[in-house]
Amino acid sequence: MLYEKMKSADKSRDIDAFMELVHDDFVFVRNQNGTDVDRTGFYEGRKMMYASDKVTREKERCIYENDDIIVEHLIMAFPDDTKEAVMGVWTKKDGKLICFENEGTLIK
Repeated sequence: MLYEKMKSADKSRDIDAFMELVHDDFVFVRNQNGTDVDRTGFYEGRKMMYASDKVTREKERCIYENDDIIVEHLIMAFPDDTKEAVMGVWTKKDGKLICFENEGTLIK
């Protein structure tokens, strides 16, 4: 399924492989600040994450996937030495990722 392809791209930090999975009309809904990020903005953000060895993903798991949606949970570590438990929801269209929303909880 698509989740395994996403994780393969994440593990190898291959931005081109990840973006092949992303629909042209993709939007990242940033609930933290109430903004939407288009495909180009998402690419730039993901590229910066892949370039930093201080951004890591741990304990990743797919909670649910079907033809319409992926629900995942993971722990992310950031350059400021914080960690968050992250729930992400990816919706699909035409076999590609069309929308992403997530929410993180700071781990102390």
